[in-house]
Amino acid sequence: MRSLSPVSWLPSLSDVLFGALVVWLFVAGSGWEGLLTDGDTGWHIRVGDYILETRSAPTRDLFSFSKEGEPWYAWEWLADVAFALAHRRWGLAGVAVFSGLLISATAIILFRQMLWRGASALAALAVVLLATGAGSMHHLARPHLFTLLLLAISLWVLERDRRTPDAVVWILVPLTALWVNLHGGFLALLAGIVLLAAGSTAEALAGGPGWAEARRYTLLTVCCGAATLVNPYGFRLHLHIARYLHSDWIRNRVEEFQSPQFRSENLLHFELLLVAGLLVAGWLLSKKRLADALPVVFWAHCSLVSVRHAPVFAVACAPLLAAELSGVWERWAGSLAPRSIPAVVAATSRDLTAGFRRATAWTWLFAGLAIALTPSSKWPRDFPVSKFPVALAGRPELSSGARVFTSDEWGDYLIYRAWPRQRVFIDGRSDFYGQGIGEPYLELMRGGQGWEKLLSLHGFRLALLPADWPLASLLERAPGWRIVTRDGRAVLFERTKDLEANGTE
Repeated sequence: MRSLSPVSWLPSLSDVLFGALVVWLFVAGSGWEGLLTDGDTGWHIRVGDYILETRSAPTRDLFSFSKEGEPWYAWEWLADVAFALAHRRWGLAGVAVFSGLLISATAIILFRQMLWRGASALAALAVVLLATGAGSMHHLARPHLFTLLLLAISLWVLERDRRTPDAVVWILVPLTALWVNLHGGFLALLAGIVLLAAGSTAEALAGGPGWAEARRYTLLTVCCGAATLVNPYGFRLHLHIARYLHSDWIRNRVEEFQSPQFRSENLLHFELLLVAGLLVAGWLLSKKRLADALPVVFWAHCSLVSVRHAPVFAVACAPLLAAELSGVWERWAGSLAPRSIPAVVAATSRDLTAGFRRATAWTWLFAGLAIALTPSSKWPRDFPVSKFPVALAGRPELSSGARVFTSDEWGDYLIYRAWPRQRVFIDGRSDFYGQGIGEPYLELMRGGQGWEKLLSLHGFRLALLPADWPLASLLERAPGWRIVTRDGRAVLFERTKDLEANGTE
């Protein structure tokens, strides 16, 4: 029996990188709290609590008074359960750490895939840091993190099958059945397989040997598509998602469905990836590598139409980009003198690659050490006070069941703090509320014409408003409303009994 080499027991550079990513992304800087800057996390936790208590996925609305009891699809129910379990055991700190580990695992899987594709260690490191920076716009404790992780795994499985076809690729069928219950991003996998089948067909039509791949991946698409029916709502979930994605109102009103505005550091990272990716796609097209080029062009288009696809572009295209850029560097360095800087960098990168290829159990020890480095002051005990009305949300008025008007994100937070005692007018579930509730909400938020009628129509007795909203200024001067309390961020208004007694509702 062959004994294990001592090297196999030693930590690898890949293990160290995983811990370093956790430190860089979450221990340093804004810390774990940055993962909780989206209020949707609150209602996801409460959906998970409901499922754990009832042992069933909800089919009707749980949280609103504006659409109480209407049909609703908790299409991320399994992710909600995962968040609720982490929350029950470790609170919001547990939710943040769980989410941070998903993000770091996605990055390390991308990095290892780059090396497997033939990228040099330094090129892979540069591209994975760029891709992680581009995806940081959506580094939030929400179910989409499962999509980014599973997409990185799935595309690696597909690329492996292209090189050496075997039965392993069919693991994507049960993976799809899992994915459809975690997040609606399972559509990214189906798109990836369809693009591969289409690219293979195009290569075959251009005279290449692509027909076998085209047939194989067409069949895989059908099988994975059938697996998406394994969810609590069956085909009705697909109809709901289709209506949601094709809603002009959603696309025009919800920020993450709109085109990117290149004004932040993470979008600069995305821009660099995008330009490099399209240049590589053009070169691949000139070589008739259509199955490689087509996904780059497709996801580039999607990310320019909707910024929510920018992290998907980074995950889908970064491994190919790293491998192709490494090839360009190696060819350039090979044409120069051995002691030139490019040649030395290339040689150093090749020497480091072996140390990054291994992964051991030390990965989790380094991750644990990185988490342990977090100062106690940086552990989240609540949602960030810089964004949510943490102090005011504890007021007894906001757990009395009275109808309250507030922002959609603060509605998410009230669900976290006060459900089931308190229901909301609107929260972050834009797919559920749609234009029917969304338009009155936007009109009230702006303090537009008819705001008084809308407040009366929906029977609001409380209003918890950001201090800089136009409606807050209007209510300060409006008869029939009084300020209960305020802080630097929020104002809580209450409708006075005098107004109700006068019959002016």
